[in-house]
Amino acid sequence: MVLAAKGVVYDRVVVHPDKLPEDLHDLNPYGTLPTLVDRDLVLHDTAVICEYLDERYPHPPLMPIDPLSRARLRLAMVCIEHDWLPLIETIGQGGRKADTARKHLREQLLAARPLFKAAKFFLNPELSLADCLVVPVIWRLQALGVKLGREGKVITDYGERIFHSQGFARSLSDEERLMVE
Repeated sequence: MVLAAKGVVYDRVVVHPDKLPEDLHDLNPYGTLPTLVDRDLVLHDTAVICEYLDERYPHPPLMPIDPLSRARLRLAMVCIEHDWLPLIETIGQGGRKADTARKHLREQLLAARPLFKAAKFFLNPELSLADCLVVPVIWRLQALGVKLGREGKVITDYGERIFHSQGFARSLSDEERLMVE
């Protein structure tokens, strides 16, 4: 989503985590996704990739100018990566653990409602790197079987605002588009 928000033209290679191509291990010794290849540079950590892209393509900036706001967004991004994303992985595996993970993800999202109310975007008056992590989570909720109900209206309203932006639409793969249809 960062590349689309920046209006950068890029080649996307869709890789399924259970079928990693052999050359990925040549590029990335951890074999993790996402992996970014930019000329001779290879990056393989989501936060590092996002911050690199924001610095490499400075307009529009996806981090606030002041250090306090930057720190708050970075902390929110760490929480999303450590708390929400593992739950999504567990849901994808199915079974009893998936049901528990759905419940926990719903609870964590609802507990974060004040963060969705704090500004037009996630903790910020402008689109930020944190939004680039949050919005894909919100987009996948229906496919994951997570229902926020009326309690989550502020979250679904936030998602709808961004889902209708050109940058978000450009960021979706064909598979991601089908998640909501």
